[in-house]
Amino acid sequence: MNTTTASLIATTDWSPLVLSLQVAAVATLLALVAGVALGWVFARKQFTGSGVLEAVFMLPLVLPPTVIGYAILVAAGRRSPLGAWLREHFDYTIIFSWHGAVVASAVVALPLVLKSASAAFSNVDRSLEAAASTLRQSPFSVFLRVTLPLAWPGILAGTLLAFARAMGEFGASLMVAGSIPKQTQTLSMAIYDAVQAGHDDLALLLVVVTSVLSIAVLVVSNRFFSLR
Repeated sequence: MNTTTASLIATTDWSPLVLSLQVAAVATLLALVAGVALGWVFARKQFTGSGVLEAVFMLPLVLPPTVIGYAILVAAGRRSPLGAWLREHFDYTIIFSWHGAVVASAVVALPLVLKSASAAFSNVDRSLEAAASTLRQSPFSVFLRVTLPLAWPGILAGTLLAFARAMGEFGASLMVAGSIPKQTQTLSMAIYDAVQAGHDDLALLLVVVTSVLSIAVLVVSNRFFSLR
């Protein structure tokens, strides 16, 4: 490492990295809870319109991020019924706050958990669940002790992919949370701002950090996919 690189690392503001990890962690947790619940429903329950409903939840995979951001603004922005209610009763809004980045990241990460969880639950041997049921286990106990442990490697693999996706979220988060230094500026936004300002060395450093983190997550995710 040369002197210039060491100096750049020492003087760089790493708050975007900390915020990115914080946003990605909370967003992934939200996506995990919702994704496991929805994945189980779509894997085990057949009802009219289930295919259409699942497609709706998968839309963030194919829609432009700006569309997702606009949809969040319409649903929870200051002019929406929900946004107005939150502002009136709690003096709170997700707009231009890191919570908005969490919501945007959770929405775009949800399909990855949902699809992995649905596939994992579908691959669980139902005879094992039936055997557990004969031992006077409640359906919830069977789910916790048999279904979830058997499906967990696939779910965890999808969760890690969701974390990587949340780490790299840009478009939707920018529309909802903006890029306010030390408040809502994540790594992807910091890279964009550095390029716009002509700070190519800083942009390259942040790109390397982001790439290394993403590669590490993908390697671990592939490991769990191989255990399915």
